[in-house]
Amino acid sequence: MNVIHVVAALITEPGGRTLVVRKSGTEMFMNPGGKPEPGESAVQALRRELSEEIGLDVDPVELSALGAFESAAANEPGHQVRAEVFRLRVGGTDHRIGAEIVESCWIDPAEPGFLALAPLAVQHLLPLLIASDRG
Repeated sequence: MNVIHVVAALITEPGGRTLVVRKSGTEMFMNPGGKPEPGESAVQALRRELSEEIGLDVDPVELSALGAFESAAANEPGHQVRAEVFRLRVGGTDHRIGAEIVESCWIDPAEPGFLALAPLAVQHLLPLLIASDRG
């Protein structure tokens, strides 16, 4: 099985909602992030991706490493995605759509509604938020 290495942000606002985005040419919503460029650390890659995709300039100290998670790739059949994931708490919901992003949405992790969500979000990232709310 081919593995795609990415970085992803689990972004939350004070009300507990999390941000998901949909990239051009895709149907599933996922956490912001993407593939590191050669020579980039995970933090460098995530900071670049967040700036390009949603216009956030993030200080590295604001990112909390959550670990690496693996699941089926949302948009590439027959591939797995291995994501190095970081938590980012933001003070509000302001961001701007850029790069290849065509849509963004703030969702309740416990009740995401009827959005088509990437396996990584469903299997790993939303459950992390739900568990942290309980504990």
